[in-house]
Amino acid sequence: MGTAYSMHRSDGRILTTHTGSLPRPPALVEMFADRVHGRAVDGRAMAAAIEDATNWVLPKQLEAGIDIPNNGEQPRDAFFLYVRHRMSGFTGLGTRQPPADVARYPGFLAMRQALTANKAVVTNFEVPAVVDEVRYLDPAYVETECKDFRRILTTHAPEQREAFITAPSPGIIATAVPNEFYDDAETYLDALAEALRIEYEAIVRNGFTLQLDCPDLALERHITYADRPVSDFVAFVERVIAAINRSLVNIPRDSVRVHVCWGNYEGPHDLDVPLAEILPTILQANVGGIVLPFANPRHAHEYKLFESGPLADNQVLVAGVIDTTTNYVEHPEVVADRIERIAQAVGDPSRVLAGTDCGFDTSAGMGKVAEDVVWAKLAALSEGAKLASGRLFR
Repeated sequence: MGTAYSMHRSDGRILTTHTGSLPRPPALVEMFADRVHGRAVDGRAMAAAIEDATNWVLPKQLEAGIDIPNNGEQPRDAFFLYVRHRMSGFTGLGTRQPPADVARYPGFLAMRQALTANKAVVTNFEVPAVVDEVRYLDPAYVETECKDFRRILTTHAPEQREAFITAPSPGIIATAVPNEFYDDAETYLDALAEALRIEYEAIVRNGFTLQLDCPDLALERHITYADRPVSDFVAFVERVIAAINRSLVNIPRDSVRVHVCWGNYEGPHDLDVPLAEILPTILQANVGGIVLPFANPRHAHEYKLFESGPLADNQVLVAGVIDTTTNYVEHPEVVADRIERIAQAVGDPSRVLAGTDCGFDTSAGMGKVAEDVVWAKLAALSEGAKLASGRLFR
């Protein structure tokens, strides 16, 4: 690898970051939706819209007080399905089964479907299939994204210490996108991991922290594995972590953080697998940071697992203290209280960063938080981190 950059700790104050996707301008969302649904899109117009969107979204993060920003995933139409534009083998557009907790509440399911009717969006539940060999078509795809963000970052924040770029887990693609080519699930997973390795290494080589988005490590319990024993699901998590570790073989662990969640949607979530069932396996990932949601009402209590010291000595916890599915703007004191409790559980505030539960627009146009409210929530995150810092670093 080239120059490696390590994640920063919260030395002296709680650092703030978020989980990746941020609101996209409506015109860009419409272009992405047109492309996914096979309608003609002007490539130069899309490139210009992405450039403008990234130049817009970075200053918004900095104004809100975010210490470790990203490009808001503006160059991508969805947090993992964007790979269909960069890899071979993907074709068509089918429908993925809904989460089991949503399906068991028909009234809620109907309400949820009505919210996206007749709207230009890209959804993570309209998926292609893999019908041929998966290969990364051209490293220029990820190199261009990295270099464009570096240029924009240098323009707006030349002294910026750290920034991140996301990439998906091979497991979320393997479970969401039907395999119609490979002989078995393991071969399919390995092919995806090998193709994604190009993105992983490029992101770090270009001086960014790599965030791996791995909702599959929790979410798939109530989708793909909803009718199977939890032991089968944990075995799946083990296979994905092993594949990720192989993909990261050339990358220093302190340049990578892993985000795990139960799905970024406002819903019952009463079939979510407890974090205690999967955390020991997640911690086998060869990474320097773990990103987990602790703001939502289903998992806010699970920070207590860190009282027993599961983090390795050289790992940090990026704690979600802002809910990304509600338009409530958290009070800074609420944010501070959450940070303080989590820091006390970890036992060292320098190993805790404050973040969001998930992204605000994980597929283009599907975000449920109004754009202006997003920036208010991120500002509340920063204000809460300042309050917590004053109490934790005396």
